[in-house]
Amino acid sequence: MPNSNDPRRNTNSATLPRPVRSATPSPLNEKQQFLSVFAREHATTLKVMQAFPAQQGAFQPHPRSQSAKRLMWTFVMALDLVRASLDEDVQTPPGPAEEPATVAEVIAAYEEVAKAVASLVTRASDASLRRAIPFHTGPRQVTDMPLLEVMWLMLLDSIHHRGQLSVYVRMTGGMVPSIYGPSADEPWM
Repeated sequence: MPNSNDPRRNTNSATLPRPVRSATPSPLNEKQQFLSVFAREHATTLKVMQAFPAQQGAFQPHPRSQSAKRLMWTFVMALDLVRASLDEDVQTPPGPAEEPATVAEVIAAYEEVAKAVASLVTRASDASLRRAIPFHTGPRQVTDMPLLEVMWLMLLDSIHHRGQLSVYVRMTGGMVPSIYGPSADEPWM
């Protein structure tokens, strides 16, 4: 059985759409473009989460930093906001979601909500993805934003936090996987 900290471990995201890669790119509509990037970034984020030494979920590099498990939980909360928005069940501000007890449970929740988001986006009409939803844009400030813009913002925010998590992986002795190119632990050549 592969070591769960091995970045070369095969991740199962078979239920998510496959990223579109072609030598002759065809124009994608907004939904297809989001789904393609989402599938690729989800697989990469999952790989980084799985590379983190699970027994060190309480690790904090600084007292003001989030614990590793809490940082991973932000991926779940961001996707759950997207899921709720797609379901037209968003609550502003959202209630605090209780963080699971283990890193493994956080990873399982991430995979589950990612599948739900991919399914909802696939079924959504273009018009529903363009509808405005209330979204926090600053302290005590809520603005109506197109749902698709919120979805991209949440995806990009997760990518930012994934970078933070990759540093946590290094600091705890885990093997940092390839993200957008080779890493010291996963060289390409």
